[in-house]
Amino acid sequence: MISMEDWEKKRRDREFRDLFSMIDEFIREIEKEFYRFFNEIEFSPFTPLSFGKEGEYKIMGPYVYGFRITIGPDGKPIIEEFGNVKRVRGKPKISEEREPLVDVFENDDEIIVVAEIPGVEKENIKVEVSDDKRRLIIRASDEKRKYYKEVELPAEVDPESAKANYKNGVLEVRLKKVKSKEKKKYEIKVE
Repeated sequence: MISMEDWEKKRRDREFRDLFSMIDEFIREIEKEFYRFFNEIEFSPFTPLSFGKEGEYKIMGPYVYGFRITIGPDGKPIIEEFGNVKRVRGKPKISEEREPLVDVFENDDEIIVVAEIPGVEKENIKVEVSDDKRRLIIRASDEKRKYYKEVELPAEVDPESAKANYKNGVLEVRLKKVKSKEKKKYEIKVE
C-alpha cells in the first residue's frame, strides 16, 4: 500500500516532468519557426534596390536576427526581436539598418537607456529626443553597418539634461524625468 506522502511525491514529480516537457515543446516550436524563417531568406538572397535602375539588384548581408524573452511585471513573457530581418505580411524583409538590442531602466528621477551598437565609432552615433519628449531616437552608421531604433520612454524627459556615454559597443543615455506639475482639479458647471 502506498502512503499518502509517497503518493504526493509521485504526483509532484509527474507535474515537474510535465512542466519540462512543455518547455521542451516550446523550444522545439521556436526552432521549427527559425528554420522555416531562415530557409525563406536563404533562397531569396537578392533584394531589389529601391533606388537606381530597374532590374538592378544588391546582395544584402549579413543577416542579423535575434530575440530575447523576459518576464514582464504582470508575469507574462515579453518577446523582443532585434536585428535587420523583419516580418512584413508573413514574409521576411531585410533592411540595411539593424535594430539594436535596447534596455530601458527607470528610477524615481531618471531614465537610463542602454543600447548595444557594436562596431561603430562614437563620432558616427546620433541620439535625439523627439518633440513630444517621450521617444529616444538612436542612429549610428559607418561603411559596414547601420543601426536605427526609436525607443518609447516610460515618462516625459528633459532633453537638456541628457548625457550619453559610449564604450565597448554599448551606448548609455541618461535622461532626467520632467517633474510632474501639481495636478489641479477644475470644476465644471452643469447647466
